[in-house]
Amino acid sequence: MEEGGSAGSGGSDSSTSGSGGAQQRELERMAEVLVTGEQLRLRLHEEKVIKDRRHHLKTYPNCFVAKELIDWLIEHKEASDRETAIKLMQKLADRGIIHHVCDEHKEFKDVKLFYRFRKDDGTFPLDNEVKAFMRGQRLYEKLMSPENTLLQPREEEGVKYERTFMASEFLDWLVQEGEATTRKEAEQLCHRLMDHGIIQHVSNKHPFVDSNLLYQFRMNFRRRRRLMELLNEKSPTSQETHDSPFCLRKQSHDNRKSTSFMSVSPSKEIKIVSAVRRSSMSSCGSSGYFSSSPTLSSSPPVLCNPKSVLKRPVTSEELLTPGAPYARKTFTIVGDAVGWGFVVRGSKPCHIQAVDPSGPAAAAGMKVCQFVVSVNGLNVLHVDYRTVSNLILTGPRTIVMEVMEELDC
Repeated sequence: MEEGGSAGSGGSDSSTSGSGGAQQRELERMAEVLVTGEQLRLRLHEEKVIKDRRHHLKTYPNCFVAKELIDWLIEHKEASDRETAIKLMQKLADRGIIHHVCDEHKEFKDVKLFYRFRKDDGTFPLDNEVKAFMRGQRLYEKLMSPENTLLQPREEEGVKYERTFMASEFLDWLVQEGEATTRKEAEQLCHRLMDHGIIQHVSNKHPFVDSNLLYQFRMNFRRRRRLMELLNEKSPTSQETHDSPFCLRKQSHDNRKSTSFMSVSPSKEIKIVSAVRRSSMSSCGSSGYFSSSPTLSSSPPVLCNPKSVLKRPVTSEELLTPGAPYARKTFTIVGDAVGWGFVVRGSKPCHIQAVDPSGPAAAAGMKVCQFVVSVNGLNVLHVDYRTVSNLILTGPRTIVMEVMEELDC
């Protein structure tokens, strides 16, 4: 469906604005469901829940058994009970992400029926909205590769924003990467990405213009979604803005205009904390993060740091004092499809604020309250959590972290 005007243009009346807002929320909701479904699909493949199965001498490739999947969701704390698990999978079915292998059952049932992700059999409906979303996700992943330097912290109108790209440089990159044949075509692509809520001007003041203006991705595709989020009918944007490093968030300064946004670290935890990407269908750092609680906070996004898990403040000097009651530990953590599964907070030194129980970090032995000493051999005792997060997010998939742990913590 081609849209008549570009996002951000003025002159629309209130009814048009309301309609556009509802359409935008629906696009954002669809995008969240698509990401959640894809993360689940990858995880089920990894754990061999999805596989070729036989029934009555016929082989059904890449499918799962509904009853077994419900068992798996409960076992992995993605659903509290079978009824909830059915509702979650029905959400995916309603969006056309999964279906019965013979399309004989529209409802997801807690029985031994075969279901399949449409992406695994090529039947996923690619309408214009989905195409724009998938294009945006592909661009996002390319930009997040370690060798790419287009996304950088930059300032506009005296405000600093994380992981931004300059419009003119982004257009150059699109043509260079073969994503568009001309700058005009690249600019048209950027207008579509804005229309579908995938990118946005950092302070939401301008449409996309070939200029030195700064833009960001509104969505953190790598943030691990918890399936329970599918049952939350609130705007997915309100969930993303809870400390998500790639999403836009209002500044906490009272003297800033309400249209001013900034980008901060990712959040995996339902309690709203900042993180470092992760996902095996799981990621935190950026990307269903931790709490077993099925519901996101209904309160508005807090614009300050969450309460620290530390019992008391600790300085770098205290950690390094000879005979101090701290033990050093070294972890090698291999990120999965979504990230590493932990949240880092604080400054000089940073500490581990939260750990995804099902993530790579937890498997390596990481725990809350540990202090981060080094990342890949680089001492980080005297920097803040944003610097540490950036080192991890822009580094290799395998990270080596040295921490210090209080002996009685």
